[in-house]
Amino acid sequence: MSDRIFAGIWLLLCIGGLMVAWQIHSEYSYEPVGPRPFPVGILGLMLFCSVALLLRKPDVVQWPHRRVLQRLLVMVIVLLMYAWGFEWLGFPLATAILTAIIGTLFGATIPAAGMSGAAMGILLWYAFDRLLDVTLPLGAWLN
Repeated sequence: MSDRIFAGIWLLLCIGGLMVAWQIHSEYSYEPVGPRPFPVGILGLMLFCSVALLLRKPDVVQWPHRRVLQRLLVMVIVLLMYAWGFEWLGFPLATAILTAIIGTLFGATIPAAGMSGAAMGILLWYAFDRLLDVTLPLGAWLN
């Protein structure tokens, strides 16, 4: 039953996303088809999968233990905070904090999670900003 609830909610989200994606227009033509086909195609595939999930024979679902659900909730909250504070904190610091918290959720010690978070934030920023030329924010507090 829970997979059908998920599929129904996902179907509604895909329909809403398709309505938003259909409104995408570019002021200048930089490609023959424009920017609309990619989001429409992805959302169309997700819509197809949600309909397939709704129509298939349901499986017996066993919900995870309370501790696992609490960790998942913490993970969602941390990811939302990462998205919210990404520009203000900057990519290196926000990624370091996110990686450290996820590390502790998966059982790492606090020093190991902190060191790996710092290394991940710095190395990913360097890889994206310097090697791939993808500009990432350093944070409002550094500018």
